[in-house]
Amino acid sequence: MGEVCKANSTKTCLSVVWQVCNLCMSLFFALATYVQINDPDAGLWMVGYGGPAVLCLFIGLKPHVTESLPWRKLADLHVMISSAVIGMLGWTLYKEGVTDVFQREEGREFSGLMLTVAWLLLCRHSGRGPVGMLRVSTAVAITVFPFVSWLYYYINKELRVNWPSHCKNAI
Repeated sequence: MGEVCKANSTKTCLSVVWQVCNLCMSLFFALATYVQINDPDAGLWMVGYGGPAVLCLFIGLKPHVTESLPWRKLADLHVMISSAVIGMLGWTLYKEGVTDVFQREEGREFSGLMLTVAWLLLCRHSGRGPVGMLRVSTAVAITVFPFVSWLYYYINKELRVNWPSHCKNAI
């Protein structure tokens, strides 16, 4: 009997961690949306980050929303369009032989879209049943990465020296 209670506690714990990860990613995508304000093509990137922010917020509040048709269609549309843009940006970076992607705006855009696509694919069908340890562990690792990266670039100002002016005065 104790093992059953322990198993239920683990499933509940995993569900809570999953929801917290989605709320954190919603916050991150919302911050990414906000810092696009002074970008020359702000509208495009605000939609690119704002959509996943809202979708993650829904999962954080009600995890089973991933099984609803509107959520799936919006997520699939975002993944499809983002994949095409990732392909174009990736090809541009490859063609130009860029090795330090975070020093180029295209590289940062490429990385941000990759993050949104990876996260939305991780969330796909997560509401069908209880989330497992693999999904939650992957979610925790992915959730920590952008916050640590952003903090690292914020602390080390010399890494931002070559960035365009509209990127230097972001958060």
